[in-house]
Amino acid sequence: MSTEASQATQGASRPAADGKLVLAFGDSLYAGYGVLPQQSFPARLERVLAAQGIAATVTNAGVSGDTTGAARRRLSFVLDGLARKPDLAMVNLGGNDMLRGIDPAETRANLTAICEELKRRGIPILLTGMVAAPNMGADYAGKFNPIYADLAKRYDAALYPFFLGGVVTRPELMQPDRVHPTPAGIDTIVGKVAPLVAKTLKSQ
Repeated sequence: MSTEASQATQGASRPAADGKLVLAFGDSLYAGYGVLPQQSFPARLERVLAAQGIAATVTNAGVSGDTTGAARRRLSFVLDGLARKPDLAMVNLGGNDMLRGIDPAETRANLTAICEELKRRGIPILLTGMVAAPNMGADYAGKFNPIYADLAKRYDAALYPFFLGGVVTRPELMQPDRVHPTPAGIDTIVGKVAPLVAKTLKSQ
């Protein structure tokens, strides 16, 4: 296991505060690549939920560079390291598969296995989806893009269709690599995703 994966797991093992426990399981978009820990998506989401009167600990189990295959292999270890079963598991994976040109069938199989494990443990799921970059071509996009909606329907999961929606096309909200959002971009995403998280937690 990489040093970063170990650090993510250590963060996941911290005791949950009173209230809800949310697991943010994903890649660099959850991990907070290029920003301070307190500016990461899970940290900002936790603060926004608190401001809405929802006591929740959002555990950052994001690992930069993770493919769906790598995440699949570490999922049980992360879940077993938590203080208790989470009230919600947020999953954001697939972007690195797409950037590496991994066959969407493999991505689908890995994400299916992740959802299966979460379902087996009785953990509600919220998928924050990805969309194939235009340069990947229409054939690739046609196989990759439907994965998230299909899995959301199959596993009765909440779905935010595209994590970077409304942000990736705005250079001022993206880091120079044009892959990761700035702190302002993260805040924009949190503002859009938080209502869905709140609704999902309240429905339990």
